[in-house]
Amino acid sequence: MTSHNGAVVEIENACFAFGKREVLKGIDLAIPRGKVSAILGTSGCGKTTLFRLIGGQLKPSRGRVRVEGQVVHELDTAALYELRKKMGMMFQQGGLFSDLSVFENLAFPMREHTDLPDELIRDLVLMKLHAVGLRGAHGLMPTELSGGMARRVALARAIALDPTLIMYDEPFAGLDPISLNVIANLIRTLNDALGVTSIVVTYDVSESLKVCDHAFFIDGGRIVAQGPTAEILDSGDPFVRQFLHAEADGPVAFHYPARPLRESVNLAGAASASASASA
Repeated sequence: MTSHNGAVVEIENACFAFGKREVLKGIDLAIPRGKVSAILGTSGCGKTTLFRLIGGQLKPSRGRVRVEGQVVHELDTAALYELRKKMGMMFQQGGLFSDLSVFENLAFPMREHTDLPDELIRDLVLMKLHAVGLRGAHGLMPTELSGGMARRVALARAIALDPTLIMYDEPFAGLDPISLNVIANLIRTLNDALGVTSIVVTYDVSESLKVCDHAFFIDGGRIVAQGPTAEILDSGDPFVRQFLHAEADGPVAFHYPARPLRESVNLAGAASASASASA
């Protein structure tokens, strides 16, 4: 399978809503093959929803989502499952099976989707764990892992079936600086060593821009800025500048849309109540 313009993922005018709440309002983007791309935006802007559209968990209300040239939401169940075998996913909270050891967590997808003998599965699991520095932890249970170790195991499981596309959902959230740096370097190293395409969904600008080749910024359900990392860092775009420098004032509003405060709250009554409480 080949996709247009050398892109692994192509999203054209994709729209999606949860009930009456529009999340995506016409997303257009193309993820370049063999690169690390970051999708950046504030919490709740639709980053994870994009992943669900790419993986076929959700269907757009309008537009198209192509992966390796196939329109994901037009595939039947069998074809969708075959396509998913070419995708690796590192979930936001790791998503490890709590009742399985580290070894068995990695062996699970191999046993489910291949006919490989146990001896070969054992060797492959240990090789994947070695790639993330945790071969010696293969016998541990998820409850015995630190947060950073659990993320590394989740990363090893994401590459268990040698996917061509790896997706990382908030891989840096909640990590200490050392673990965060390790995960960031692993994403870059594994992408280059395996020759895959990686998508990092995050709101952590500083870390993602250290490892990614291309960045997309989402706001208001649309792509508001995109480009190679070097261009993004030098961008004069107000949204990009606000996001890069964590500025309070700018295109990204702090308050969720609502009626004016005076229409929602009896300010005179509130002031009187406050004065009575102080007395």
